[in-house]
Amino acid sequence: MPYLDDSLLIFTDLDGSLLDHNTYSWQAAAPWLTRLAQHKIPVIITTSKTVAEVTLLQQRLGLSGYPFIAENGSVVCLPESWQRHPDSPRKIFGSDYVHIRAVIGQLRQQFDFEFRGFGDVTVAQVADWTGLPVNDAHLAMQREGSEPLVWFGSDGDLRRFEQKLVQEGLTLTRGGRFWHVMGASVSKGAAVAWLTGEYRTQRGHRMTTLGLGDGPNDISMLNAVDRAVVIPGHHNHAMTLDHHHGDTVFRTRAGGPEGWGEGMDHFISC
Repeated sequence: MPYLDDSLLIFTDLDGSLLDHNTYSWQAAAPWLTRLAQHKIPVIITTSKTVAEVTLLQQRLGLSGYPFIAENGSVVCLPESWQRHPDSPRKIFGSDYVHIRAVIGQLRQQFDFEFRGFGDVTVAQVADWTGLPVNDAHLAMQREGSEPLVWFGSDGDLRRFEQKLVQEGLTLTRGGRFWHVMGASVSKGAAVAWLTGEYRTQRGHRMTTLGLGDGPNDISMLNAVDRAVVIPGHHNHAMTLDHHHGDTVFRTRAGGPEGWGEGMDHFISC
């Protein structure tokens, strides 16, 4: 079991994991965030949220100064302390937002697929979908490399839509609230693997990685870390991991930040 004075990296999803699915509160996880900050252990947000959203949340959570992964791995933002890094201030993976919007718009027109993305609706509608205040919903619409959408069609059409996206070099992944369209090579796991490698290069030694998530879009992240915490999510999708033995995966009983703290208690010794 790792200790707080070991060389650790923590990768965490936000909605439904570090943040409560309904209230967006993180207070139940605050004691662990304080401990990690005291030991200067990087807590790297790994989320479907946008750069604008995460920048604000980093400040609220006391996590400023660390890199973060946004839009399900489409963007990795590097802090000022990494300004000499060749990819500073951010590394973009996959397709840009304008291209994604053009492709899904064409597919919808051609095949009559029934969905609405953030780019199709008003900020008031996004606020209603997410439960966010209007100002925060506006930040959620400032996208760079992915498009969240609500699917209204049949399951069969959803499979056809996914196939058409693959033909266009895009992929579809399921989050806690939305489906997300991104570049074909993009995933949280790929971004986690890249950032872990950058930390190893900087520090000159291997670091133990821990990931915490609740949704299908977190599976690649959980597969990419040494120890994985699976938090119960608000969905009916199986959270099956590929590359872990039983003692490196912990499934919490509690959801949200309570489950987040439960997972930290299980894997990290004070």
